[in-house]
Amino acid sequence: MLRVRCLRGGSRGAEAAHYIGSRLRGVFTGWVQRTFQSTQAAPASQNSCAADDKATSPVPKDCLVCSYNEWDPLEEVIVGRAENACVPPFSVEVKANTYEKYWGFYQKFGGQSFPRDHLKKAIAEIEEMCNILKGEGVTVKRPDPIDWSVKYKTPDFESTGMYAAMPRDILLVVGNEIIEAPMAWRARFFEYRAYRRLIKDYFNSGAKWTTAPKPTMADELYDQNYPIHSVEDRHKLAAQGKFVTTEFEPCFDAADFIRAGRDIFVQRSQVTNYMGIEWMRRHLAPEYRVHIISFKDPNPMHIDATFNIIGPGLVLSNPDRPCHQIELFKKAGWTVIQPPVPLIPDDHPLWMSSKWLSMNVLMLDEKRVMVDANETSIQKMFEKLGISTIKVNIRHANSLGGGFHCWTCDIRRRGTLQSYFD
Repeated sequence: MLRVRCLRGGSRGAEAAHYIGSRLRGVFTGWVQRTFQSTQAAPASQNSCAADDKATSPVPKDCLVCSYNEWDPLEEVIVGRAENACVPPFSVEVKANTYEKYWGFYQKFGGQSFPRDHLKKAIAEIEEMCNILKGEGVTVKRPDPIDWSVKYKTPDFESTGMYAAMPRDILLVVGNEIIEAPMAWRARFFEYRAYRRLIKDYFNSGAKWTTAPKPTMADELYDQNYPIHSVEDRHKLAAQGKFVTTEFEPCFDAADFIRAGRDIFVQRSQVTNYMGIEWMRRHLAPEYRVHIISFKDPNPMHIDATFNIIGPGLVLSNPDRPCHQIELFKKAGWTVIQPPVPLIPDDHPLWMSSKWLSMNVLMLDEKRVMVDANETSIQKMFEKLGISTIKVNIRHANSLGGGFHCWTCDIRRRGTLQSYFD
């Protein structure tokens, strides 16, 4: 089995990794014992009444949800919506996840719509993407449109919303289970509402439905004095294992996880803390193994434009953000491919992302990939690998913070649970 450890250049990161390991050894044994006891006791209660029998019936064979990796043949997918998308208020967690050249944009437009002409083009691009997916035989579902400009208040903070554009950020499918992530941005606190209709339908078809502990997003979750003024500052802080999110309560974005059968890889980032990773580790054990990997990344947020697994034993690894544990993949027989430099021009607005969305591709199966129509270099790379490219232009949609992988959440892929690291 591949064992991956977090190798960070600071005592805080090392202590956190040690904390996770020591807690696992003590807690996991007790968890297994309790689970075993509860499963032994279950038969005695299952005959109590007909309602109980119905509630504990096995998962139907026609369950619509089943996905174990990033490359099995895609049959059903959720594609996000750009409608009504709003710029998030310029709070500390947003500042830590965006680049300085865009801070004025957030300060001016926070709580308002993204530029409407740009948004209109993004909506049209995603509609065309949906049509192309349908033409490739994929069932497409969409979240509900919501007015994200509405202000809301909890006992701990006030904010407006953002969008339901990136289902990959909030939903993680592991087998027949849909997990709602406890995301770290206050502007995304109520984002789950756009997906509830779909998830209820999937639940009624037999899927498991889990909502991770909802964070309060109180001030204690964030380092209010997180010092960022330059890329150099960010490199130094990331190397020390310091991020804007604290360990006050669990938080994670689903897009910081990437799946390869029984092995799931995750990074500690500006939006995913060690408590969130530990929650996932315990929740998915013992059937799945969650491994922390890290990168030379000044601003880690979401793994799939840094490390994108595209097939069994095949991974795209960002040359600008090298993986500290890459030798472990190579020793396991994996092929590591460095994608070419993105072609997106410098003057194109990328308010919430980097140019490396070029590698944020969606595999329809092992031999078909959805890739940006403008990124001819990476198209040639895939073609040399024997993978056919399905070219779609989502350049304006990129500006909202995601590529094809971000804009989608695969609900069903035709395949079975495998182990690729034993």
